[in-house]
Amino acid sequence: MTGKGVRAEQVRATQEIIRNTAERLFAEYGVYAVSNRQISEAAGQGNTAVVGYHFGTKADLVRAIARHHTERLEHVTARLLAETGDSTELRDWVACLVRPMPEYLAELGSPTWYARFCAQVAVDPAFHEIMVAEALTPATWRHVLDGLFRRLPDLPTEVRAERTAMTRHVILHMCAERERALALGTPTPRSSWRDAAGGLVDAIVGLWTAPVTHGS
Repeated sequence: MTGKGVRAEQVRATQEIIRNTAERLFAEYGVYAVSNRQISEAAGQGNTAVVGYHFGTKADLVRAIARHHTERLEHVTARLLAETGDSTELRDWVACLVRPMPEYLAELGSPTWYARFCAQVAVDPAFHEIMVAEALTPATWRHVLDGLFRRLPDLPTEVRAERTAMTRHVILHMCAERERALALGTPTPRSSWRDAAGGLVDAIVGLWTAPVTHGS
């Protein structure tokens, strides 16, 4: 490997360490509670300006963390879509929404911080839009929603939007709660991520098939 190649590899390794450290600290303490200095120190970097040098603003760092996982999550979703095919069952399409996150977290092994990172970012007004944009950009996500909507053709557009948001929040925060429990070694309602996903699918099918009440 040439000197330039060695340098590029060192840069990639440093960026990975910083990104992973920031994800863990953001997950545990929240984005605003963590400074670039804390990230660089926890990452074992002597230069406190290294975070800004490699990632720019804190928003850029949050986006880099989200994008790192979103690209890999999309592969899981694409596989589930291929397995679902042209199914006419609502449950199959709900499963395509639900299962990527739990399956991905299971693949990462323990401990993980991604679900808690997402939960922290999702409730932060300054960074919420980054997470929504990253989560909704992939064509596979749109494909899943289109398939689900075809199973519920009479559901009003505004109710679809509302229940899509509800679905996202339920998946995200339930995964974050389970991830936190696993990190602390406390009991969880389900014995595995696969079983946890099954429970979420059951609940979210109920959410999408709930009656629609108009007016007060």
